[in-house]
Amino acid sequence: MKILIAEDDLVQRRFLQVMLSRSGRDVIAVSDGQQAWDMLQTEHIRMVITDWIMPEVSGLELVRKIRSSAFPNYTYLILLTSKDTRNSIVEGLEAGADDYLTKPFDKDELMARLSIGERILELETRLQEMAIHDSLTGLLNRRALYAKIQVEMNRATRELSPMSMIMLDIDHFKSINDRYGHQAGDKALCMTSEVLLQNKRAYDAIGRWGGEEFLVLLPRTGMTDARTVAERFRSAIASARLSLADGRGVRFTVSLGVSSVMDGHIDIEALIHQADAAMYLAKHQGRNRICLADENFLNKSG
Repeated sequence: MKILIAEDDLVQRRFLQVMLSRSGRDVIAVSDGQQAWDMLQTEHIRMVITDWIMPEVSGLELVRKIRSSAFPNYTYLILLTSKDTRNSIVEGLEAGADDYLTKPFDKDELMARLSIGERILELETRLQEMAIHDSLTGLLNRRALYAKIQVEMNRATRELSPMSMIMLDIDHFKSINDRYGHQAGDKALCMTSEVLLQNKRAYDAIGRWGGEEFLVLLPRTGMTDARTVAERFRSAIASARLSLADGRGVRFTVSLGVSSVMDGHIDIEALIHQADAAMYLAKHQGRNRICLADENFLNKSG
């Protein structure tokens, strides 16, 4: 984990930097609170150790500035000071510091308190991951994917660039559950997500839209290239084999609908609806195939 140290005493700053670097942490050290604040404007470092008394911006001012900022993630703050009165400790904590060490501090105590802060930040990261990912497949959930679509739609509008999406649904998914059990259905969903991840491009975003439906967002991609990506998904899933607990193998297919916009000038809901309608048209026409929303025709597989 990266740690930012703000300490105006050269010897103390160097001591902290060397000690934490030797423990395997990535350390940046600056000599006052203003430099630390400037650093945080360009890179959000989530762990900050700051001295209280410094020129320009004091440690206490730095803590208050960080707490009043709109950083995307929580910043864990450890305040170091020679002030050891109860009132000073309370003042530091009320300003927003998470922990407080009085100089001269014990090295082992600092490392222990640092570990506590890192565990708290790691827990926050895990909770954030859980909030935006589907619990079964690990893909983006519907809310997170919708937010990603909004970002890419705005980019497409600014850059006048194309954007496409693929909606796909597992064919006869209910019969998989009915015949082999819901555990097999869950494995089919997970296998589908794995195949999609293996065959997507680096900048594509994939999420579970709901039930057995998946949505793939393709930034800076027109209909022709989107159709190529969709065919790669279709053929890879059709070729995959789902292994059941009793050793049996099951194959299944997906139906896909593709929609596209050239410059972002379309409502997000309309673009999603086009992909969804194209997908259901593919199902109606026989499944295991792709329908392109703007051309309204089906490309029959195999």
